[in-house]
Amino acid sequence: MAERMGIDALLEQVRAGLDRIDPRAAHEAYEAGDALLVDTRYAALRERDGLIPGALIVERNELEWRLDPLGSHRAAEADSHDLRVVVLCDEGYASSLAAESLRRLGLHRATDLIGGFQAWKAAGLPVLLPAARG
Repeated sequence: MAERMGIDALLEQVRAGLDRIDPRAAHEAYEAGDALLVDTRYAALRERDGLIPGALIVERNELEWRLDPLGSHRAAEADSHDLRVVVLCDEGYASSLAAESLRRLGLHRATDLIGGFQAWKAAGLPVLLPAARG
């Protein structure tokens, strides 16, 4: 029988094994070609808040299939287990769990963005805002 653990303890345990990255460092790594940014937010959040230019959009329920370098449904960008993947969600919680799942697939450099999209936007980093609604 598995040990019982609440989500807060699980999140703490998962994050202890990740080399989490802040928005500015993630932006620099992306610009240098050293990281693939993967946005796992669902469509309503992307439509509400905008997009990070260049980020690969993969909703959370498809993440492992699209990022597995050995998978038949992988995204073209997912070509190596050495790929540095920076997963982001809205505020940086679900992305920690997602990054840990990618590590279980052998993507040993997978991590997540501290504070998620909201921290990226607050840092003044590039965002493609949704079209103004009339």
